[in-house]
Amino acid sequence: MEPSSARYIEFQGKTIEVDEEGFLKSDKDWSEELANYLSKEDGIELSKDHWEIINFVRWYYITYQNSPHPRFIIKKLNKRYGSHKYTVKYLFELFRKYPVKRACKYGGIPFTEGT
Repeated sequence: MEPSSARYIEFQGKTIEVDEEGFLKSDKDWSEELANYLSKEDGIELSKDHWEIINFVRWYYITYQNSPHPRFIIKKLNKRYGSHKYTVKYLFELFRKYPVKRACKYGGIPFTEGT
């Protein structure tokens, strides 16, 4: 019998199932408060810029059932906000390692490989 990869976290009186990397098993468990909790566990305090990325990644996944490529995120957010502040370097400054993967994790959606 194979060992279970399921883990659980306790948050606001609820037991929430996550996978071995801390991704939610059910998107119904997601909330902004839980996103803040998960990010703090990784040593990241979410700012307005983090939320712009997280919300975009959530929208993209819900629409296309896939994670967006970092360069696509940059292009769309810079166009949306009429700026040039979003760059690959800035994504890594905000999320450190694996920015899209972390944005998916905090957004309560799966990360799809190859992005």
